[in-house]
Amino acid sequence: MLAMCSDAVPSESCGDAVLVIVIPVQAFSTLGLYTVNAIYGDTITMPCPLEVPDGLMFGKWKYEMPNGSPVFIAFRSSTKKNVQYDDVPDYKDRLSLSENYTLSIKNARISDEKRFVCMLVTEDDVSEEPTIVKVFKQPSQPEILHQANLLETEKLQMLGECVSRDSYPEGNVTWYRNGRVLQPVDDVVVINLQKIVDRTTGLFTMTSSLQYMPTKEDVNAKFSCVVTYYGPSGQKTMQSEPVVFDVHYPTEKVTIQVLPQSSTIKEGDNITLKCSGNGNPPPQEFLFYIPGEAEGIRSSDTYVMTDVRRNATGEYKCSLTDKSMMDSTTITVHYLDLQLTPSGEVTKQIGEALPVSCTISSSRNATVFWIKDNTRMQTSPSFSSLQYQDAGNYVCETTLQEVEGLRKRQTLKLIVEGKPQIKMTKKTNTNKMSKTIICHVEGFPKPAVQWTTEETKYVNGKFSSKIVIAPEENVTLTCIAENELERTVTSMNVSAISIPEYDEPEDRSDDNSEKVNDQAKLIVGIVVGLLLVALIAGVVYWLYVKKSNFLEWVKAVTVGALDSERKLGTSDWLLLTLNGTHLLEVGFRDFIDHSSNEVLFPDSQVCADSFILI
Repeated sequence: MLAMCSDAVPSESCGDAVLVIVIPVQAFSTLGLYTVNAIYGDTITMPCPLEVPDGLMFGKWKYEMPNGSPVFIAFRSSTKKNVQYDDVPDYKDRLSLSENYTLSIKNARISDEKRFVCMLVTEDDVSEEPTIVKVFKQPSQPEILHQANLLETEKLQMLGECVSRDSYPEGNVTWYRNGRVLQPVDDVVVINLQKIVDRTTGLFTMTSSLQYMPTKEDVNAKFSCVVTYYGPSGQKTMQSEPVVFDVHYPTEKVTIQVLPQSSTIKEGDNITLKCSGNGNPPPQEFLFYIPGEAEGIRSSDTYVMTDVRRNATGEYKCSLTDKSMMDSTTITVHYLDLQLTPSGEVTKQIGEALPVSCTISSSRNATVFWIKDNTRMQTSPSFSSLQYQDAGNYVCETTLQEVEGLRKRQTLKLIVEGKPQIKMTKKTNTNKMSKTIICHVEGFPKPAVQWTTEETKYVNGKFSSKIVIAPEENVTLTCIAENELERTVTSMNVSAISIPEYDEPEDRSDDNSEKVNDQAKLIVGIVVGLLLVALIAGVVYWLYVKKSNFLEWVKAVTVGALDSERKLGTSDWLLLTLNGTHLLEVGFRDFIDHSSNEVLFPDSQVCADSFILI
């Protein structure tokens, strides 16, 4: 039998009396065990597991103490619709009871993890149904604290502590290396886990320390820790940021390198020897052993050699300062020598011989080639009899193809000198009105030609100059060429334009030699010319006999036709001839011009090629 009095009972019925309600024990129904999972700090919502019965007077919520005694915390009357909350300090201002008797607890705490009971009361019955509240708190992300500054191999030392705070329920901590779980191993991997609960909040802090004996394989290894905890949906994990430790270990090997890392070294290069040890930290000082040096040279991890020569070829070594470890390498300094004989500027005479040699000395087989005036030659130059075209700038160049940048060259400036040589040629032009006389000149330095000329280009010590004339009588032309070595004079006889003659080719060197058939042609031309002269002489003589007034203007066509030292008088006579034929005798009298040695006649003109003073 249970007796109760409450605000849920009408006042007029209760008053000062005690309402006794008799409820049989078997009337309590057990509808099952309900569990509510809540997140720390959130609102806990607990629906009443009971169905609201007809004739409900009121409903109440309570929780059970660890010893089983109940503590009522909320009351709601079904008739007066009012809600009352018991004075329980832990739940002050945190409770809310709805019309359907759902209890809400704000700001869930670890202490709220209890067994709560919903109780519904009618006149005939009291029904109760418990609800289990579970509170979960996700811990903070784990972090590795108190990290070691460095790790030394073969020593067990504290690596760090993995800390994860404010967890509920308590979690567990696991260490990882490069993603793999670290299992405890005596004197190698030692793990200690400590869990501390905050008495105020009830939250746990997990601290796991790791002692570790590292090896060289732990260089750049990533260490991390993972906390395993429980939430409303089950087990979860959270990982720390990975940490890499500086692992120190002794040097076990020494290595020597040549910098820059080129397969070939040539004279004049700068090279650096670099010595390194595989320890951490690496050694800072070494001993370098240089060919020709009895003792090692103490230096940092580098030794510099500048402008190396061929005698630097040899074996180089380096070691730790205690000489406990050593490494060596061989250096070959490539070289290339070239000797050109003769070289520089050389002056020789045409026709002379000039031996030329280009001698090579090298560390490997070298390639040699010649260049003349910026054009590569197919063969080496050889001068048994120098010609003008041999003059020029010669370059002997050699390279080592396997060695980049190893190239040598020397130059020879060859000057070929010669006295002037002259060849004269003549040619009747196609119009038969003039002749071209060409003076071919050869020599170096370039000769100067005394000639009214049109010169060709001076190439290989040769050039030519020409003059175009229309001689009215036979003339002798002279070509004079002169340079610093000599003065050369050559003459050529040229017939009058009216007389056909053999035209010599331009490359003919002997102006006085003629072929037999050309001589026949010349004889025929002379006979025809004599007949023409006879005809002209007859006409002139006839005109003279007729005593006609005539005017003739006679000019000297060659130098020396008139005696420039003698003055002509009125009593002098002049004999005119043409090709040796006597034409007439002329008395000068008043027809002589003494200033120019010209004879003036009144009406007509008589042409002659010879004037003989009589």
